[in-house]
Amino acid sequence: MKRKTKDQCGRRSERIFSNICIVPSLIGVLIFFIIPFVIVIYYSLINNPVMKEFVQLDNYKRLFENVAFRRAAKNSVAFSVTAVPLSVVLSLGLAVLLERNIPGKSLLRTFFLSPLMVPTASVVLVWQVLFHNHGTINQIIEALGGNTIDWLSSKHGQIVIVLMFLWKNLGYNMILFMSALSGVPRDILEVADLEGASSWYKFIHIKLRYLSPTILFVLILSLINSFKIFREVYLLTGNYPYDKLYMLQHFMNNTFNSLDYQKLSAAAVLFALVMIVVIAVLLIAENIFGKDVES
Repeated sequence: MKRKTKDQCGRRSERIFSNICIVPSLIGVLIFFIIPFVIVIYYSLINNPVMKEFVQLDNYKRLFENVAFRRAAKNSVAFSVTAVPLSVVLSLGLAVLLERNIPGKSLLRTFFLSPLMVPTASVVLVWQVLFHNHGTINQIIEALGGNTIDWLSSKHGQIVIVLMFLWKNLGYNMILFMSALSGVPRDILEVADLEGASSWYKFIHIKLRYLSPTILFVLILSLINSFKIFREVYLLTGNYPYDKLYMLQHFMNNTFNSLDYQKLSAAAVLFALVMIVVIAVLLIAENIFGKDVES
């Protein structure tokens, strides 16, 4: 009984010490995340910071009636729906390719990792040289007998930023998938080889199932990064770009500059709710897909 009591006291002391170590992090999350978000919700429900009268959902109604917000939301969704799946699929394909013994493997790996070391301003400068009205791409098109395209001020603008997003993020995602592929149990793959399973069968029925947590992580990471494309677009085109490049971050930045805190807060709350729902759906899907692997 004494030994049991000592063990219980030891575990209790460990729990107390662990809780004490967590307290500073919890305080930081409370101060820098939870309290500011509650304040944002409060601002989205009042008429202005001076009168402070509750107007219920009027700010949200006004937001949906705003043409600029609808355009920004449409462009942001279109960009994410295009860029995020491409980022996941292409980086996974590169990881599978580099897992094999192919010539120039180290060179390819270096090529896709090099964008991680390049600052955002330098990336934008390269893209301006490539896609300017008289840039390298248009010069190549003219040399081939085609008509030049005003890439940054036309409907093709999203193609430019999708390519920029992929070039910047493929390398990091590829490394994550390569690490996950190295963790697939080799004994299962060897059994599949003995049974005469094809490479496609092993990838779909074995590797892909063990990759499901990494796929979820890369999806969420790519989704978050897709909403950070504002930096590049802002440096390329400024506060008010062509319609196809006007993103939610442009809308929030311009709304902040006009001191319309109510509209800005309503947009931020809606954005947070959409992200929570999307991530929850991804977590549920991963839980269903990867349940048999964990068991």
